[in-house]
Amino acid sequence: MDCVREIDQGLTVSLTVQPRASKNSIAGVQGDLLKIRLTAPPVEGAANKMCIEFLAKSLGVTKSSIEILSGHTGRKKRILLKTTDKTEKQRLIEKIRSMVS
Repeated sequence: MDCVREIDQGLTVSLTVQPRASKNSIAGVQGDLLKIRLTAPPVEGAANKMCIEFLAKSLGVTKSSIEILSGHTGRKKRILLKTTDKTEKQRLIEKIRSMVS
C-alpha cells in the first residue's frame, strides 16, 4: 500500500479526511491516500481528535500511540503509528489492508 510506510519509530499513514460525514468510516484508498470520513466538523481540532480516536479504535491501539505529523489544519494528513515491534507493525499493515478491501 502506498499510503503506509515503515520507519524506525513505527508506521506513517498518509490520509485524507472528509469532515461532517454521516458516519465515521474508512472510505478506501484514493490515489496514495487512505480516505477517512468523520462526523466531526473541521473546527477547533475536533476532526483531528476524532481522527485519532477513530483510528485507535479501528486499529486496536491506544490514542497515545497515534500522532499527527503534518496536516493539522488541512484535509490531507500524515500520521505516525508509534511502535518499534516488527510483529505489531505487520499486524497494523494487515489491519489497514483489511479495512480498505
